[in-house]
Amino acid sequence: MGNLSTYKYGASDLPALMDRINKNSIGMEQYFDKLFKLQETQSNFPPYNLVEVSSSESLLELALAGFSKKDVTVYTEDGKLFVEGKKEDDEGSGKTYVHRGLAQRSFTRTWSLSDETEVRSVEFENGLLTITLGRIVPESHRRREWF
Repeated sequence: MGNLSTYKYGASDLPALMDRINKNSIGMEQYFDKLFKLQETQSNFPPYNLVEVSSSESLLELALAGFSKKDVTVYTEDGKLFVEGKKEDDEGSGKTYVHRGLAQRSFTRTWSLSDETEVRSVEFENGLLTITLGRIVPESHRRREWF
């Protein structure tokens, strides 16, 4: 196995990578436990994209067809980003559905945020929730020009 920085790991190499990380890290167990526990409890709804805009900015896009802005709550807490959707029941609307293909179930999606990541904006338009995430660059790491 080559140097960690030059070796590309694939899905089949994941156990070797995790073993290597565990052998060379101290105090990361709690982080990995939270990460793997979070993955076990997640569903695939609603579908989402993660778009890298630049090295310091990303967009998280969630497809929320059938939901309105009042049905969706976005918040951060304890290093996590939460998106919750609660859809009111349509039973009193008088509609008779022949086929109901739009998901109407409530959901909660959670992502762990690194200490260097912040939510910069949240927009909801035409059934697409867009969350702009940015990397916080400390002043000491920012580019400074001397001449």
